[in-house]
Amino acid sequence: MTNLLTIGETMVSVRTARPMRLGGDAHLSIAGSESNVAIGVARLGHDVTWLSAVGNDEPGRLIQRTLRAENVRTRIRFSDEAFTGFIAFDQPSHDITRVSYHRRGSAASTLTADETTAAVAELAPSLLHVTGITPALSSSARAATLAAVRATNARVSLDVNYRARLWSRASAATALRELLPHVHTVFASDDELDLLTDADDPVADLLNTVETVVVTAGGKGAWSHTADGTIHAPALQVTVVDSIGAGDAFVSGYLSATLDNLTPEQRLTRATTSGAFCVTAYGDWESLPTREDLTLLTHSQGTALR
Repeated sequence: MTNLLTIGETMVSVRTARPMRLGGDAHLSIAGSESNVAIGVARLGHDVTWLSAVGNDEPGRLIQRTLRAENVRTRIRFSDEAFTGFIAFDQPSHDITRVSYHRRGSAASTLTADETTAAVAELAPSLLHVTGITPALSSSARAATLAAVRATNARVSLDVNYRARLWSRASAATALRELLPHVHTVFASDDELDLLTDADDPVADLLNTVETVVVTAGGKGAWSHTADGTIHAPALQVTVVDSIGAGDAFVSGYLSATLDNLTPEQRLTRATTSGAFCVTAYGDWESLPTREDLTLLTHSQGTALR
């Protein structure tokens, strides 16, 4: 058994601090929404498993090694026919990050329904977390995501995570709406809600299907909507260095608090705290907090802990 199972593509990432066309030094790491969440939940003390496929190549081994170093259990298929996906981050301006993908036809896009249903049956997770990225990769990956949420007895969370470079809004809406009957918690930004419903009041409509709708709004904080009402948590005031990965950090905090059976208010608090940690440094996952770190942001900025 595992506390959390998450499914999706992780890529090797290359990051430069200026436009990539200029060359120069680059930082090599890994990046992927689902593995970011996996690392975040693992750092907060839970048993986590990440399922995917990578190429039988050095980038794939880097992903495996990094996740294992972060105490994430891996269920990986190494493919001889497909490659490990690649993502590049560069900065054309000091406060703008540009993303380039090289993932069409990657190993993760070949995930199958048989693989995901077998993992769900064997691991019997308490929580299953999926995103709108995985079904965008291919028809096979879409079927694999749908099969997993249909097969599990776990509580299922869905982070919409719309990526315009991967598919159209119409295609996303069709795929995401077929997942909803099996989902307990939805994470979305305001501009993603229309992908899930055409209703004039999208939150009210979604609550006819799912238990909780969490709407994130960056520096304005987040709202948790249930049949019992709405809760708001403000964003923590920190110096933002890099916003990439903040949504995944938020989700990891929320899911950790869910596993700890905390109240809805406490879930939002841990989520916003985890998100605040992520934006204070560069990288998708590197600055995610441990359980011991969670109280650090109660200190004023510039504090030296001696």
